[in-house]
Amino acid sequence: MKKNEIKKMSKDELLKNIDKFKKDLFNFRFQKINGQVKNTAQINETKKNIARLKTKLREINA
Repeated sequence: MKKNEIKKMSKDELLKNIDKFKKDLFNFRFQKINGQVKNTAQINETKKNIARLKTKLREINA
């Protein structure tokens, strides 16, 4: 997810995307345990996206 996309999001959109990425991360963990993950870089990218979204959410609330 790019910074420009994040800047344009409303508070509700940020919260929805955070939930979506958390579910994705949960699924990636199970796939990793079962050896089904093809691209392990997606796990780190998902974590970074969650952090970016939370940072923007904090800026809005401040």
